[in-house]
Amino acid sequence: MVEKYRPRTLDDVAHQEECVAALKQAITSGNLNHTLFYGPPGTGKTSCILATVQELYGPLKKQRVLELNASDERGISVIRNKVKHFSKTAVGTKKVAGFPCPQFKVIILDECDSMTQTAQSALRRTMEEYSKTTRFCLVCNYITKIIPPVASRCAKFRFRLLPQDAMVGKLSEICELESLSVSEETCTALIRASGGDMRKCINLLQSAKQLKDEGEPLTVDDVLGVSVFVDDETISHIFEACTTPHVNDLIECAEDLILDGHPVSLIFSKLCKATGELTQITDLGKAKICLSIARADSQLQISGADELLQLQKVLSVISQVFSKHPNETSI
Repeated sequence: MVEKYRPRTLDDVAHQEECVAALKQAITSGNLNHTLFYGPPGTGKTSCILATVQELYGPLKKQRVLELNASDERGISVIRNKVKHFSKTAVGTKKVAGFPCPQFKVIILDECDSMTQTAQSALRRTMEEYSKTTRFCLVCNYITKIIPPVASRCAKFRFRLLPQDAMVGKLSEICELESLSVSEETCTALIRASGGDMRKCINLLQSAKQLKDEGEPLTVDDVLGVSVFVDDETISHIFEACTTPHVNDLIECAEDLILDGHPVSLIFSKLCKATGELTQITDLGKAKICLSIARADSQLQISGADELLQLQKVLSVISQVFSKHPNETSI
């Protein structure tokens, strides 16, 4: 479904008006600068640049455009070989009616924030040397991971998360074309589970569709069943277990969460948000909980620590805070 309903033209791209307007102007003038698209996943970055090169070159797209995923091919050898070789080859003069077909090629580097520092340094030199024949379009999630010499050579476009009404409209359009019965409540559940990622949202819709027979409506339970999502009830159960003075209750709670298949990193994310909304503990207590979650998550992501042990450690800190840092104003 994701590829089936990917925007094919810039007019199909939702909610990125400034970027779309700038790219349309570039197509009209036939002059595309080096560009850097950054923002959260699933907001249309890759779709935008693919639609742009399609409108620039049409049938000549395969000859004039090189697309690489920099997270897979992230070393300096790729820049020295593939990118540099494509950049220095001559541009053909062939034209196609109805398309600008400017006299330069385009290299698309997706997920370029995964490239090594040495590869980005080599890319800077290549961008500078072959700018007359080649334009580079960089796509990333985190602009802070792009070295300043590369970022400064590009026109930067920030992609924002799609608002809920835009996502509901797109989902409704897809459901109508696919003959799916989906309520507004189910659409809201899809958006919550995807965290504003339109690509993930459509994938969840497709997965939920596989559970139902033709003509059956999709429900919120179907969405939660196929999504990696920690609901509010699970977080409430964690806090309830942490109010008991028995350590065995904490160990049992942590083991149940692991056995239920809940990703610990998502539990930590939800716990942080829920901790900020608690009224029965002081701000100092909230800070201690969030700090313990940050340390545990760091151990998981960087050191490959055991999920169960890190979860038990966080639950023990929450239990201690509940007993030692009660908020007197809420009692």
